[in-house]
Amino acid sequence: MIRRSTGHTLASTLALSVLAVVSCKTAVPQGGESPSAAGAESSVLADAPAELDTVAPRGDDAFAQHLEELRETLPDGFHAVPSPPFVVLGDESQQEVEEHARRTVAWAVTLLKKDFFEADPDEFIDIWLFKDAESYVGHARELFGDEPSTPYGYYTETHHALLMNIATGGGTLVHELVHPFMDANFPACPSWLNEGLASLFEQCGEVDGHIVGRTNWRLEGLQEAIAAGTLPSFEALTKTTTDEFYASDTGYAQARYLCYFLQEQGKLIEFFQEFRANVAEDPTGYATLQRVLEVDDMVAFQAQWEAHVMALKFP
Repeated sequence: MIRRSTGHTLASTLALSVLAVVSCKTAVPQGGESPSAAGAESSVLADAPAELDTVAPRGDDAFAQHLEELRETLPDGFHAVPSPPFVVLGDESQQEVEEHARRTVAWAVTLLKKDFFEADPDEFIDIWLFKDAESYVGHARELFGDEPSTPYGYYTETHHALLMNIATGGGTLVHELVHPFMDANFPACPSWLNEGLASLFEQCGEVDGHIVGRTNWRLEGLQEAIAAGTLPSFEALTKTTTDEFYASDTGYAQARYLCYFLQEQGKLIEFFQEFRANVAEDPTGYATLQRVLEVDDMVAFQAQWEAHVMALKFP
């Protein structure tokens, strides 16, 4: 997904009340945007918490003050629903905004923290959910002086806010929620894993109290690259710089389905935790990947992984 800041580099997370121009980091290349972001919503809804926890995670009144300031400056027709450390804002009905806060945001945050992240983002993040494309584009201009370059959603680092057209579905939202938690818990995480994990949960559900990714629309392009013999090695993938990753046509899909494979083997959480603990010695994660997979011959492993990917189906 596209992340925005004043630094002209790519990123992802959430924004609000300050009116300012946000410059685009780098447009996500082919494969960076979904032709249909819908899909995760139906899976996410099933296991939402019965009640929304609106208690701020901090011991002071900063969250309550932030929420009150938001409510005082909201455009007409918008509702603000606390879902700490986020505030969910939208121009659907109060009930619908509450449902997004409970069934998507609170659900995803609870399960992401259970398996991957201990710390909340350092800043309060505002999630702006616009009811349709007209509202999304119009309010991005009005509130942020911005012209969206994606029809789905993006993060503005300057304002600590996520803007999205919620009519496209909840997949984009869950994807974007990963990034502020990654920033707070694993700031040295390379782009391939940051986006791979976020992309994994674009289509997701819950199994035995854990968030799990499902196959999604990125599979088709990945299978085409495998069939054409153009997919980079995993060593090359893990060594990509941020700019190289976002310039790749296959980076998102390859990273996503590597995470998917690790998940299916019951090794994703182990890999994430070991990589984070050893990132100083293994900044790309390649050595950790080999160790967790218990694989010496990564060429042979990639051939097996590619066969596994070619056998996957979506939908």
